[in-house]
Amino acid sequence: MTATTDGAGPRGADPDDSTSGRTAGGTISSTVSATAGSAAGSTDAAPPGVREAVERATRHLLRQQDPAGWWKGDLETNVTMDAEDLLLRQFLGIRDEATTRAAARHIRGEQRSDGTWATFHGGPPELSATIEAYVALRLAGDAPDAPHMARASAWIRAHGGIAAARVFTRIWLALFGWWSWDHLPELPPELVLLPSWVPLNIYDFGCWARQTVVPLTIVSAHRPVRPAPFALDELHTDARRPVPAVRLAPLSSWDGLFQRMDRALHVYRRFAPRPLRRAAMATAARWIVERQENDGCWGGIQPPAVYSLIALHLLGYDLGHPVMRAGLDSLDRFAVWREDTAPGPDGRPGEPGPVRMVEACQSPVWDTCLAAIALADAGLPPDHPALVKAADWMLDEEITRSGDWAVRRPGLAPGGWAFEFHNDTYPDIDDTAEVVLALRRIRHSDPARAEAAIARAVSWTLGMQSRNGGWGAFDADNTSSLPNRLPFCDFGEVVDPPSADVTAHVVEMLAAEGRAADPRTRRGTAWLLAEQEPNGSWFGRWGTNYVYGTGSVVPALVAAGIAPAHPAVRRAVAWLESVQNDDGGWGEDQRSYRDPTTWAGRGDSTASQTAWALMALLAAGERDGKAVERGVAYLTGTQRADGSWDEPHFTGTGFPWDFSINYHLYRQVFPLTALGRYLYGDPFAPGTP
Repeated sequence: MTATTDGAGPRGADPDDSTSGRTAGGTISSTVSATAGSAAGSTDAAPPGVREAVERATRHLLRQQDPAGWWKGDLETNVTMDAEDLLLRQFLGIRDEATTRAAARHIRGEQRSDGTWATFHGGPPELSATIEAYVALRLAGDAPDAPHMARASAWIRAHGGIAAARVFTRIWLALFGWWSWDHLPELPPELVLLPSWVPLNIYDFGCWARQTVVPLTIVSAHRPVRPAPFALDELHTDARRPVPAVRLAPLSSWDGLFQRMDRALHVYRRFAPRPLRRAAMATAARWIVERQENDGCWGGIQPPAVYSLIALHLLGYDLGHPVMRAGLDSLDRFAVWREDTAPGPDGRPGEPGPVRMVEACQSPVWDTCLAAIALADAGLPPDHPALVKAADWMLDEEITRSGDWAVRRPGLAPGGWAFEFHNDTYPDIDDTAEVVLALRRIRHSDPARAEAAIARAVSWTLGMQSRNGGWGAFDADNTSSLPNRLPFCDFGEVVDPPSADVTAHVVEMLAAEGRAADPRTRRGTAWLLAEQEPNGSWFGRWGTNYVYGTGSVVPALVAAGIAPAHPAVRRAVAWLESVQNDDGGWGEDQRSYRDPTTWAGRGDSTASQTAWALMALLAAGERDGKAVERGVAYLTGTQRADGSWDEPHFTGTGFPWDFSINYHLYRQVFPLTALGRYLYGDPFAPGTP
């Protein structure tokens, strides 16, 4: 590599010492070669089977590349996506039998023996998911007295019924009169008129929440009710009194304050000036339409899309309107169809037929940059056609226009990448950092084009640093504590503060660009060091959880010049060694977000989480250690004959705990990256030739 350790200052120096760090980044043709290996030692010293495992995994991943150059694995979440898709179609009057039957097969196949549904593999029953799945099966014709349905409704009643469900679930039910709008938090459309400096303006919300809140202000103002196709009395603890009395929290508390504010907004609804309300809804509608992407979706994610379609329909957009047609078509593209025999109720064989699973989002940019990094680090030549084609596609996906992020950074020039096929309004910092790291590993036929895109991305990323030194995913300084306190926001994180994993990826990228000594990189490094948990780990915002955070941060710190002997790195190594499973792998359950004392670093071993731990240990200089040896043996021993790995567990997050993700490509790209670095070293590690 052309990047070298700066001789002016030792690695491991204090991050505020401006003499440490590397002085120059690689060019676009600076790459790992197929014969690299000096950093890790000769590959001949690798245990038997490692090279073969890498070769099998490489062949498997290459077979999965789309002819256009991208990779995309299924993005699996939970059955609320499928249930809400059917409810949307019921609301719009477009639900068809074939879609309903295929979705119902998937939903039934995810039901557990106690009648419930979880939000991640092996997780506990979840009330709102169970209610929504139950209602979807009622739409599909499943009788309420069928054994699988009776078990579900009994469990729902035993756990508080509809009244105990989250707000979003009760909104869906209110659309059909199964719940009263009077007993939902008020969300006035006048919210969109607040300037960006006023607390609780829409830009105080994270971009995913902002895109959902704006259309819901229109829905909340209209309070639509479609005729219910059946009653849901069986889901109330007492059908005669479906809404139990709720005591207000003390006025001196935040909850108490916002509860009383919500009551005041319910009163305001009756007296809101009509011209002001019409102006607010017109502004909201314009805001929504302006942010529809070229593929018809909004933000590349399902929740804003479904609520935007409902809101615009309420404002008079008919189903034949181009905006509506494009939006509905985009949701159809989120459906993964397969021919299968899903399990039937009570374990009986299911009926043969197509099964339909709805993705909450699609991840081609993320999957492609991670796949390119994995293949390059596993020794694929930098000018391999698959890598060059991936680089071409990624360069075509660069975003060069401003989006919502410019509200907080109005003078910043655009440049970067989003997560999805189409999401120009919301490029994200995490993808941008990883795409740059991927492009640096590829010898592109037009290096000037690639260099220009990388320069724009680096400049934009630096400009998106938050005041505290870290980086969030989509916005700078999106750190208000108020949105999470609203009665409306009882499901998932609704702000986007800096996180250790995103900040680590940025620091690693900046170091690879020769900017380890840049004051902004050093502030990011100092922020990471300050965020280390007492046990030596780091919290993982976008991956599960402390294993992901630690697997992201340690390589970044070392790349930025923190020596492997630094106390922070040694504490991280000790923690990873302490949570290694008996089988040699690592795993962490989603429950670590709720109960870190019990679950941090604990769970069934998975291929992706084992790889994250290995990437940290390798960066920390532990290649010849026992933990690495056992981790590598776990990966080689659990690899399938076709070069892939199994991983039913959810190791990704949308919202910690509340919305878990199984990225189906994680089980392929991260083990290949870890095994490749075991053989050849990290191409951007300090001291790598």
